[in-house]
Amino acid sequence: MGTTDVSGLTQLGKDVEQPKSPEDAVLERVPNGQSDVNYLVRFTAPEFTSLCPMTGQPDFAHLVIDYVPDEWLVESKSLKLFLTSFRNHGAFHEDCTVMIGRRLVDLLAPRWLRIGGYWYPRGGIPIDVFWQTGAPLADVWLPDQGVSTYRGRG
Repeated sequence: MGTTDVSGLTQLGKDVEQPKSPEDAVLERVPNGQSDVNYLVRFTAPEFTSLCPMTGQPDFAHLVIDYVPDEWLVESKSLKLFLTSFRNHGAFHEDCTVMIGRRLVDLLAPRWLRIGGYWYPRGGIPIDVFWQTGAPLADVWLPDQGVSTYRGRG
């Protein structure tokens, strides 16, 4: 196996500014050196934040992103910068969750992707948002996302 070609990356190993919005964020990808097999990649962002579009108050979520790559992998620093760009972005929970999933699909063209957005309560009601590109692949181990639905005190 050769080394992964990172020559086209603009953020990894460099001092870059935090993007001001998700639209300004640059998601980058690297070649998948194991594209001949199906396997699952998981990213967990337990401290995701965005802004309520009505009040401007912060909303918090625990995101779990699972995908089966094809030819491309998302470069993790660019993903972190993209996710943190939502801190100044006003949108409903559903829009944020699905927008993240769709941006990754547009970038990577994975064999399969799902995102679980486990949002903390505001106004007494937690909202969990789930999106995926289709049925999971039969030959890929798909662990539980490991995040309990909100139960309050018990």
